[in-house]
Amino acid sequence: MSVDLSTSYLGLKLAHPIVPSASPLTGDIDRILALADAGAPAVVLASIFEEQIEHDLITMSGGADPGTGASGEAPSGYLPRLDAHNPGTAGYLDLIGRAKDEAGIPVIASLNGVSLGGWTNYARDIAEVGVDALELNIYRVAAGVDETSEAVESDYLRLVEAVRGSIDIPLAIKIGPYFTAMASMARRFADAGADGLVLFNRFYQPDIDLDSLSVVPNLVLSTSAELRLILRWTAILHGRVDIDLAATTGIHQPDDAVKSLLAGATAIMMASALLRHGPGHLGVVRDGLADWLAANDYSSVSQARGSLSQLAVDDPAAFERANYMKSLASHVPTW
Repeated sequence: MSVDLSTSYLGLKLAHPIVPSASPLTGDIDRILALADAGAPAVVLASIFEEQIEHDLITMSGGADPGTGASGEAPSGYLPRLDAHNPGTAGYLDLIGRAKDEAGIPVIASLNGVSLGGWTNYARDIAEVGVDALELNIYRVAAGVDETSEAVESDYLRLVEAVRGSIDIPLAIKIGPYFTAMASMARRFADAGADGLVLFNRFYQPDIDLDSLSVVPNLVLSTSAELRLILRWTAILHGRVDIDLAATTGIHQPDDAVKSLLAGATAIMMASALLRHGPGHLGVVRDGLADWLAANDYSSVSQARGSLSQLAVDDPAAFERANYMKSLASHVPTW
């Protein structure tokens, strides 16, 4: 049985829904081309960060870091130097152009930050280069004791509205799961102009080094176990909010992709699995998805999408309360 794997995400026609998400793999033209050769139907470029935009704005306005020469310990100033993976704003625009010209697949840019700043202008620059869509990657930890949920949510929505007003290409919002009322917030993002939601951003947790007594970064790649949170909210939002849903974090094996599709995902995004196994693993997941659909008498991705969402299952509370009491009572100690 032949299965139609084609899908539409952010208005882009894709050969199948398995898309490489923003990662070091998508910040280099040679790796982007390798992903395209492996069958990627589109690619989300590695994020350009607010700090990089600010760095370039300061350089353009003043010619140098304002801290230059102020201290013998920082003769060239205090702002971080950009490396090959973070080439600055001009380099990012060049990467978009090369990916568009050479990869032959839709290219989605990614902006990572929380404030308005130069975002709207830079979003406009990205759109003018010819990118197919923009993913606004909002990475904010509301750590201030005086920050209220209402203020944080308002800041998110103002940022989305400002960026939406500056571009006329499709806009996706990559967010974390930490909202008091996730479903309501999803609808408000759609009302603010977002065309898609990427569920969810992964907040990397720092660690403490007991030898140096310092706080250190701790990058741990995701596992399939992290998919359950994404499945829960994808299934709850599918069909209830007029917006595309992309599942990301925890997509490693074909079964993970199948579950994401059945929950209601329009696109299924991978990063950690590709970092572990290389571009060829994308084809493994794609082909496994196709095999499962054929074996279960689905003729297309669109037919299967959302067939186990909250709208379709007999027990919607399985997603809302996650069968809390039943789950606790069913665990039997092994000792």
